[in-house]
Amino acid sequence: MSQSLSMTGNLSKPKETSLSGVWLFIFIELLLFAGLFLLYAVYRYKNGMAFDLAASELSVASGVWNTIIILSGSLVMAFASIAIRKGNKMAALFWLLGVLFIGFMFLVNRYFEWKGRIDFGLFPGSEELARLGHGDVLFFGLYFFMTGLHALHLLAGFVVLIYVTSKVNNNSLGANNYALLDKTGTYWHLATLIWVLIFPLFYLL
Repeated sequence: MSQSLSMTGNLSKPKETSLSGVWLFIFIELLLFAGLFLLYAVYRYKNGMAFDLAASELSVASGVWNTIIILSGSLVMAFASIAIRKGNKMAALFWLLGVLFIGFMFLVNRYFEWKGRIDFGLFPGSEELARLGHGDVLFFGLYFFMTGLHALHLLAGFVVLIYVTSKVNNNSLGANNYALLDKTGTYWHLATLIWVLIFPLFYLL
């Protein structure tokens, strides 16, 4: 019996270690973005009027649309987790493909919004932006850096999600070993949370 308990402990320890690693990663990511949010707050306090004018150059509709898209992605990801726990492979694949499609939609929308700002010369290093003043330079520098960093995180999640979907498809991930899907879902929800915090800073305040 003691041997059985020992074996159980050995099996649960790697799982606990793995989960701790995921939460440590999330904590580090939140610290990173918290530092950026603090930097934004300081710059906005010092350049309030310039930030307000610069923000008016962004499309609120585009920001709202991206928020709806990414929130939908988190909901669909939750459906995928429920499906895999029930052993419903086809439903899990359907929802995972849905998340991939939604993530792609978000990145496409992000691309066109960036392109619109770049076409107007509102990007870091441009002469047009430099002529507008220091506050505008700070605003669009933070805008491109923070939304770009978020897009890179989402792209990384996109790649991992493709890998997870392939594992579900070849039956190497299922109802008995869905930990990888849970970790991927947690990462995706983190990306959603970060966007929900970024959105009001640049589009609403």
